[in-house]
Amino acid sequence: MRSLQQEIQMAKVGIIGGSGLYKMDGLQHVEDVTIVDTPFGAPSDHFMTGELDGVEVIFLSRHGRGHHISPSEINYRANIFELKRLGVDAIISVSACGSMKEEIKPMDFVVPDQFIDRTNKARESSFFTGGIVAHVSMADPVSPELTNVLVGCCKEFGATAHPKGTYLNMEGPQFSTRAESNLYRSWGVDIIGMTNMVEAKLAREAEIAYASLCAVTDYDCWHSGHDAVTVDMVIAYLNKNIETAKKIIRLAVPRIGRIPGFAAQDALKHAIMTDPAKISEQKKKELQIIIGKYIK
Repeated sequence: MRSLQQEIQMAKVGIIGGSGLYKMDGLQHVEDVTIVDTPFGAPSDHFMTGELDGVEVIFLSRHGRGHHISPSEINYRANIFELKRLGVDAIISVSACGSMKEEIKPMDFVVPDQFIDRTNKARESSFFTGGIVAHVSMADPVSPELTNVLVGCCKEFGATAHPKGTYLNMEGPQFSTRAESNLYRSWGVDIIGMTNMVEAKLAREAEIAYASLCAVTDYDCWHSGHDAVTVDMVIAYLNKNIETAKKIIRLAVPRIGRIPGFAAQDALKHAIMTDPAKISEQKKKELQIIIGKYIK
């Protein structure tokens, strides 16, 4: 008799590691996949592939191993495009963040359900340029299937997890001024970071489920009872909670692998506006792994 694992088509899980998470421990059958180029340039680093409890995992270090790529210089399109080409169905993004609310404390985790984009638009945040137009819905920018698993695993592990929140994506690489920090608090923002918004947009265009596991390291610079955020502060807290994040991921991946489907997998179904006859053959070839099931 075939095992249940053999009967079920497992989802393939991508993990994007942010500050402090440059490799994924506990994988079996590990291989490195080097990608020199994509239609959008080179990704941040080579990809680590492996298995965790029978689930295929693809790991990528967002800033590159050794942390040599600034948030503004990350090639987000190449990263997400290659995860799509490698067959990833769902992405867990792990990131450090600052808290904008008293009750969200350093060492807590937040699984945000909303984003505000305050980048300067220098980052390329869409695959649909140069002769093809698409408008995907970002009303609910993260995967409910993934967030439910992540929140449940945090609680099961005993970590303090906030099951929703608004993540403001600032440009960086500098930290906020006090005026900015207080402005964002007045908007009702819960946490602040420098990377996740563009990833969420591109993952939605690529029909990949996406969710963030954000590790709180500081109170930005608004809190009168705490020092303003510094790199030393971020690293000190990351060293404490990144191991917890790894354990949460190891708990979550097998459960995510067994999810039968994701709402994001049809995100492009009614999103492409351009008449197929007006799309060049070169563009169709370039975006084949993204638009192939809709435009031949």
